[in-house]
Amino acid sequence: MTERELEILALIKADPLIPQQKLADQLGITRSAVAGHIMNLTHKGVIRGKGYILAENPFAVVIGGANMDILGRPASKLRVGDSNPGSVSCSPGGVGRNIAENLARLGSDTRLVTAVGKDAYGEMITAQCRQAGVDMGNSLQFEDAVTSTYLSVLDGDADMHVAINDMAILERLGPEVLKGLEDMLRRAELLVLDTNLSEAALSYLLSNFPQVPVFIDTVSCVKAMKIKPYLNAIHTLKPNLKEAEHLSGIEMRSKEDLSAIANWFHDQGVKRIFLSMGSEGVFVSDGGESQMVSAKQVEMVNANGAGDAFLAGLAHGWLKQWPLLETTEFAMAAARLALSHIATINPNMSEISVNRIIKESLC
Repeated sequence: MTERELEILALIKADPLIPQQKLADQLGITRSAVAGHIMNLTHKGVIRGKGYILAENPFAVVIGGANMDILGRPASKLRVGDSNPGSVSCSPGGVGRNIAENLARLGSDTRLVTAVGKDAYGEMITAQCRQAGVDMGNSLQFEDAVTSTYLSVLDGDADMHVAINDMAILERLGPEVLKGLEDMLRRAELLVLDTNLSEAALSYLLSNFPQVPVFIDTVSCVKAMKIKPYLNAIHTLKPNLKEAEHLSGIEMRSKEDLSAIANWFHDQGVKRIFLSMGSEGVFVSDGGESQMVSAKQVEMVNANGAGDAFLAGLAHGWLKQWPLLETTEFAMAAARLALSHIATINPNMSEISVNRIIKESLC
């Protein structure tokens, strides 16, 4: 689509019954020019029939946490129990929100379902998501609750030393709210969930939409246990090694145990598992094909957003219908791009940028 067609489409999405003259006035062009653009959009299949009924592209729905990330970074080695010179920054974060922004920046149609307060942090989160292309029409804002915050401190190697989260507002996102979104959830091409959601919300989502593939970010060992009764409803699972050991009860003593861990999850019904091994890479298994995909070296600036970018890459690959290993390589390159920026979300995240990283790694 042309730039003008995209502008017209955005106005129509906001008001499907908007008159052509009003479109012309807002864009500063003639009504006949608007009519021509609408005719082109109709021929392209983007608009269907009267009232500007829009053709629905395949879309992903991400349901999970949205926080304001407060990041402390020491100037040198972290001295525990002391005041450390360094820098402090704030940026929108949260596992679900991060995945949604990365996925939208990669070019996929993405809708985020989350809960924020009607406060400064909530407004900042909502504005940045919309600016990145995330559909926020189904997210909730509460006047009587505060937006989640996530406070983390890095060590001298730019890895996380400690973190504290305040995510009480996410309890508002329960089954009674989600039931109101059933029609949209059933039309989704993909559901992406994080385990910051309450047990009740996860139970509802993993019990009522068997026709929609579900991708899960496990978040932590403790929170991952919420999904154990529902593993048979999960298409794609992305745990790290500790989370996978905690869920399966199998301890990795050698690399051969990775297959045993993956097979345990397949026996429970999980179709694909991407087991993160940190700097070593990712062990990938779909029940028939499995292998260790080694990580490429990268100068790490901030480790906080890599896992979220990786899962966004997996979701993007699924929506694009890419093969398993192509999707894995793309997701790992997206994680490398995330690692290279101080912000939780690299503002340069795009399919073009990720493919450039893949191409450079082959040189």
